[in-house]
Amino acid sequence: MPTINTDQDLRSLLHKLPAEQQRIIGARFAQSVQHLSRDERVNRAIDTALRADAAPGELEDAYRAAKAYATKTYTDCGKDTDWLAQADHFVAAAVAAALTPENLLADKTNRAWKAAMQARMANNCELVESDADTQGDAVQRQYAIADEFLDAAG
Repeated sequence: MPTINTDQDLRSLLHKLPAEQQRIIGARFAQSVQHLSRDERVNRAIDTALRADAAPGELEDAYRAAKAYATKTYTDCGKDTDWLAQADHFVAAAVAAALTPENLLADKTNRAWKAAMQARMANNCELVESDADTQGDAVQRQYAIADEFLDAAG
């Protein structure tokens, strides 16, 4: 099995995945920053998105809940406010990206890649708040998630 070592490798893998697998790996990216979520609906949306057996109605409800929360918390972004509140927004945006219905996707948009980038934004906000020097950890964690996904699928 190939190993994911770069963003190019990651993006290439994600673009090859069918919609359901994009959703699941995108949800895993969101789950990796779930500790920054302040909303139980977002946490439930992550749980739903991770389930291979989730019914279409459950997925739609989870998308709506995550998207509504991401929209509500969007106004905190760009303000000189609590960085962890902004991280909370990006967790919701990550799971909403993973759950985006096909009819709402723009051309060439990949759910999992968008979820990965939103999860990285959440991580970045956490880093600003904590003054930790672990930015690369989020990227490496995503590569590991992708490797585990490949191993499980392969």
